[in-house]
Amino acid sequence: MTGKLKIQEIARQTGISISTVSRVLAGKSNTSAASRQRVLECARANGVLSNLSTGRLLFNHVVVFAPKRAFDLRADIFYYKVIQGIREAVEHQDVHLSYCAIEETDADIPLFMSKLRNPACDAAIVLGIDDPHVHALVADSGKPCVLVNCEVDSLSLDVVSPDHQLIGRASARYLIEHGHRDVLAVMCLRRITLERRLQGIRDAFAAYNVPFDDEHNLITTAGFTADEARAAIIAHLHKLDRERYPTAILAGGDFIASGIISALLDRGLAIPGDISVMSMDGFNLAETHDIALTAVHVPRDELGAEALRLLQQRITCPDTPYCHMRLSGKLVVRSSVKTLGRRKAKPAVTGQGHSLYGDLAT
Repeated sequence: MTGKLKIQEIARQTGISISTVSRVLAGKSNTSAASRQRVLECARANGVLSNLSTGRLLFNHVVVFAPKRAFDLRADIFYYKVIQGIREAVEHQDVHLSYCAIEETDADIPLFMSKLRNPACDAAIVLGIDDPHVHALVADSGKPCVLVNCEVDSLSLDVVSPDHQLIGRASARYLIEHGHRDVLAVMCLRRITLERRLQGIRDAFAAYNVPFDDEHNLITTAGFTADEARAAIIAHLHKLDRERYPTAILAGGDFIASGIISALLDRGLAIPGDISVMSMDGFNLAETHDIALTAVHVPRDELGAEALRLLQQRITCPDTPYCHMRLSGKLVVRSSVKTLGRRKAKPAVTGQGHSLYGDLAT
């Protein structure tokens, strides 16, 4: 079937008007959920959906589930920007977004199910929710759903997340290759995704045979604020003689980096002259205290667009294998990291010239 004949044939097979079929296949709203479902099933059976323009989103109402802080710019800028990216991706589509705040690990299940079962809900995006009960319920709902930045073992859901372990590994490797052996990581570890980032840091140190000890190389904070990081660095340096200061500090986010830099400047330390500072974030503060911050950008704006693309794919090709997509970061070199020594470090090698711990891909 081609052109108008497609619409006429689907209308004939479903008993639904040509105008309604046309609206559904054009991604328009104002059709009942039942009619929309019948049209899509018929179009799919006739091989029509796979040939539609990728620019037409075949869903009109998406519910975004996320922790309460995700809807407050001041509480969680990362998740807030992910949601903003979703809004921008549907800006020129006939797609309505609604939002529901639920807890990360102890969600209000009746509230969740009432939103998910609403006949107006065509699809769902679950952002930053690690509750396996929620994952199981949405997988069994029969509605297209994508998890964003969630830790999940399900084989029945599409997932898109930053590759946290690779981001941690690449960040630490950059510092090591620039001569830094005494590196202090300052991180918030309130989610397992962030623990994976820390594991990546440990992997990089192991690959270069550089010790990484939590007592000397790690500070954890409860959140991502500059004030917390500043207080933590002041307390840490107070316990050390000047000659035992780290040569570099790796921050788990831009606001953490801002607090670190503030604490170092208050002690009269130059950046990067005395201590280098690097961030794993890099979107929110390209400069802090007039210091251009070297960072690995964690993918953020891309997460929403990829989630919508996966929703569309699940509707057009429901039998395809589920996708667990991990997006790598991007290294942005500015002026906050100093190179120590003349030559960059290389990973430890065996007699055959291979890394003891395998290649470290960026």
